[in-house]
Amino acid sequence: MRGVAPLVIVVGAMAGALLTASAEAADDHRRLAVLNQIERYQAETWRWQRLMLKPKTPARASAWRSSSSVYRAWALRVWHRRARLAREQAKRPPFLRAWLCIHRYEGPWHANTGNGYYGGLQMDLAFQRRYAPGLLRRKGTADRWTPFEQVWVAVRAHRSGRGFHPWPRTARRCGLI
Repeated sequence: MRGVAPLVIVVGAMAGALLTASAEAADDHRRLAVLNQIERYQAETWRWQRLMLKPKTPARASAWRSSSSVYRAWALRVWHRRARLAREQAKRPPFLRAWLCIHRYEGPWHANTGNGYYGGLQMDLAFQRRYAPGLLRRKGTADRWTPFEQVWVAVRAHRSGRGFHPWPRTARRCGLI
């Protein structure tokens, strides 16, 4: 019986150490999950901002350095809100009705008819190179872009002073020029 008491103490200490290690591992897992979510929301925010040609929201690595779970949760909420707002803003490009009218006459969003024009707004390669070089490099021609990407590229051309003139016939049909 003498040997049993120390054995119980050793087993109890080992169980306590295992529980502590398990709890620390769970905390680390939760911490990494929150940090990964923050990174996802940052990337989403910056993707929408890049599409709209807006400056990228600055980010600091303070959530990675902080030992406070409260601070990390706050940073997660902030980046979630930023991503949501950027997405909502990107889904409401200027003159959306006008672009949709032009699209109605130009063809499907994924059009590649072999005539040198691509996408739902029928953009040629020179137009794509000028107003969306990054999209062209990353995704290929406009027929591979999302409808919102195509519209935002058209918005860039419009803002550059070209207005609706790259689409003379359809813009006239839509009453835009």
